[in-house]
Amino acid sequence: MSACVPTRATDSNPNANRTKRVHPPHSPPPPPRRRFRVAGADVSASIAVFLIALPLSLGIALATGAPLQAGLVAAAAGGLVAGLLGGCPLQVSGPAAGLTVVTADLIHRYGWRTTCAITVLAGLAQLALGCVRVARTALAVSPAIVHGMLAGIGVTIAVAQLHIVLGGTPQSSVLANLRALPAQLADLHPADVAMSVLTLALLLLWPRVPGRLGHLMRKVPAALIAVAGATLTASLTRLSLAKVDLPSWSSHALAGLPEGPVLGIAAAVLTTTLVCSVQSLLGAVAVDKLVAGQPGLSARVGRSDLNRELLGQGAANIVSGALGGLPVAGVAVRSSANVKAGAVSRNSTMLHGVLVVVAALLMVPVLELIPLASLAALVMAVGIQMVSLHHIRTVTRHREVLVYAVTTLGVVLLGVLEGVLLGVTVAVAVALNRLAHTRITHEHDEKEGVHHVHVRGQLTFLAVPRLSRILHLVPQGADVVVELDGSFMDHAAYESLQDWQNAHTARGGSAELTGRRTGVRDTEPGRTGSDATPADTATGTTSGTTTEAPARTTAGAPTGEPKTSTTSTACRCHPWTPWRNHQCDHRRSAPAGGHPAEPTGRPTDRPAPGAAEPTAPDTGTRPGTGPHLGAGAGTGTSPDTHPGTGTNPGTGPGGHQLARGISAFQRDTAPLVRGELARLAREGQRPSQLFLTCADSRLVTSMITSSGPGDLFVVRNVGNLVPPPGEESGDDSVAAAIEYAVDVLRVRSITVCGHSGCGAMQALLNSEPGGARTPLKRWLRHGLPSLERMADDGRPWARLTGRAPADAVEQLCLTNVVQQLEHLRGHESVARALREGALELHGMYFHVGEAQAYLLTEEDGEELFDGVGVADMSA
Repeated sequence: MSACVPTRATDSNPNANRTKRVHPPHSPPPPPRRRFRVAGADVSASIAVFLIALPLSLGIALATGAPLQAGLVAAAAGGLVAGLLGGCPLQVSGPAAGLTVVTADLIHRYGWRTTCAITVLAGLAQLALGCVRVARTALAVSPAIVHGMLAGIGVTIAVAQLHIVLGGTPQSSVLANLRALPAQLADLHPADVAMSVLTLALLLLWPRVPGRLGHLMRKVPAALIAVAGATLTASLTRLSLAKVDLPSWSSHALAGLPEGPVLGIAAAVLTTTLVCSVQSLLGAVAVDKLVAGQPGLSARVGRSDLNRELLGQGAANIVSGALGGLPVAGVAVRSSANVKAGAVSRNSTMLHGVLVVVAALLMVPVLELIPLASLAALVMAVGIQMVSLHHIRTVTRHREVLVYAVTTLGVVLLGVLEGVLLGVTVAVAVALNRLAHTRITHEHDEKEGVHHVHVRGQLTFLAVPRLSRILHLVPQGADVVVELDGSFMDHAAYESLQDWQNAHTARGGSAELTGRRTGVRDTEPGRTGSDATPADTATGTTSGTTTEAPARTTAGAPTGEPKTSTTSTACRCHPWTPWRNHQCDHRRSAPAGGHPAEPTGRPTDRPAPGAAEPTAPDTGTRPGTGPHLGAGAGTGTSPDTHPGTGTNPGTGPGGHQLARGISAFQRDTAPLVRGELARLAREGQRPSQLFLTCADSRLVTSMITSSGPGDLFVVRNVGNLVPPPGEESGDDSVAAAIEYAVDVLRVRSITVCGHSGCGAMQALLNSEPGGARTPLKRWLRHGLPSLERMADDGRPWARLTGRAPADAVEQLCLTNVVQQLEHLRGHESVARALREGALELHGMYFHVGEAQAYLLTEEDGEELFDGVGVADMSA
């Protein structure tokens, strides 16, 4: 079916008037209709965040020795100003626990009014940093540090709030709180403990109510129910409890001119700037990771703009300081609560700021009924949730437990900035240790009479003494295979290896040098073999460069002259050329000057594929290291995954295209994925998604979704159709796949993916009544509801962001995705999983010509396909 779609010139079709609404493809798109509307999820999330922000703001102000009103001012400024201007829409800013020590010291030294002035100057400094765009350096921080920072803050908050839960008063540090805990346990306040237990019970049980009732109840945030329930109980029982006591604004002090030594003020401004900026940027990175765990949310919110976030934090600090508030920074506790409460835009952050202002001015009588023990229990639960077992398992799998533990302990014992600096120091030390750590082993295969020397890791000058010692253990005249399992070799290691190879072959031995990497950059004219520099020999090819597979070198014993077992094979094509079903034109040539080939790369007694392969084998491609081994991602380029590419016609078994492709897979990709596939064979498949898409050959699902073995349960058919329940009539295969994926595999999401230029949609538009009932026509009847939906003037059309559909076919492709999702909801297994909250449905549209994916969202009651860009993906 052709992707070229003829326009419909006749009005005889009943859908002709409908298709006139399609925007002409060459005229400017109409301005999108925008109406300000706050999503219900943002409202509920803002309430949950507000309930956390209020006690935290007052508590931090109390801990620093500042006026209690300053905490509310900072919370309002962080929510409204940083929420509006910041680059991380879901990060909530306000007075942060990590700033407590710094602010307390400033108040003690310079007084409150000067501290406010320092906050204003720090905000100006943050604006300058944002303007020079230095915030991106925060992306270099290891995820283990970010997770450790979140865990440390969670422990700090939980331990402090535990004292309020028990009816006492928290101390100034974690150690002081732990030391005071035995005395606090001996002096329990039953009323406070009862309200805390009630709050925690509601928090835990409210989201777990089963059935349809539970689905309806979960629309109300558990935090709101927990606090409201405790407040109502305390009011009805008239328990004697410590409750919220909002301060009077009559004595509130604003910022004044800074008073003190210039150098001292400058140092204070620098310290405040660094602490606020680092905590905010790391918090933004942490929020990105939380958002990335929710695919639908990540497509809508996008990745943080860190430079804009610095600008927003600077503006918030200027406003807060000028109005007599504490310094403002991104707060991990509130931000994670915001994401987990279901926020979908920056409106949640701003609404929480509005609620703080309203509460401080108008809701004092109501808020003063809330027991502090209930709020403390809520905050303590959030802190405990920040110590994520998933994060611990992740850092353990990547061997970064030490970095995580040091960061967590540093934040708990010393503070946020100090803990992060400790974590960065340990992370750098671990990275250097891994770079310098090289394992070299020697084995003798007595059956074949071959000595194997295996080098695992990066081969640098630090490993040269050990390499030389192992190589000299090999007897003279022996056959040797040296396997280089690394992505880097410096000049010293290269020369040492080459010198040994030349000496060993001169004494009658044979030396075979192989490696996991399969391509090296062409040397400069006149520089081949041992004359090439390490940069030429130890570096794999990159996109767009000419590639050459080096020859396998076997040195002859009698004469000492190096002999090349086969000639090298060259292919001049770009890495993605094989996706065009092209056949490479290989040329064979011997190494110039008879020099031994470089000690890395693919042995050319096997044909090289037609494209460069990745330079670094340690990027997730080792068997068993991760599930994402999709097309073009770590397992070589498309010759490894797309049959029929990368070899000369006739060189494969029988000259058959499919057989050549399979042969390339067995040679190049199978060794890399065998371990992962063996694990999947043992454990069985556990895909997280059912991906239902068209059978069009241009849709490579693993490439589009960056997925690999075990990730997707894929169903493909003509037109990505989902027959409605009860109408399958010979089409039970789709319903069976849906039932198996939902009930047996327990997939967490189902995606219906349409695409541009769909021949099935074109056939629907051009179909005429009557005629022979061919199998194709009988199948396409399941797409007729999509055609009727598009012709219905009472329904808004599905549309793309930024432009109207190019033609009627594209409009039908979008409408068909929406309609097939409705069919999907009608299946019993899907409906049941949706009611239980165990399944999500997603709509997707892939524009083939633009290589652009769009995800379906709802905006103002309309179906909107929003483009997914690079900024929308997590690090």
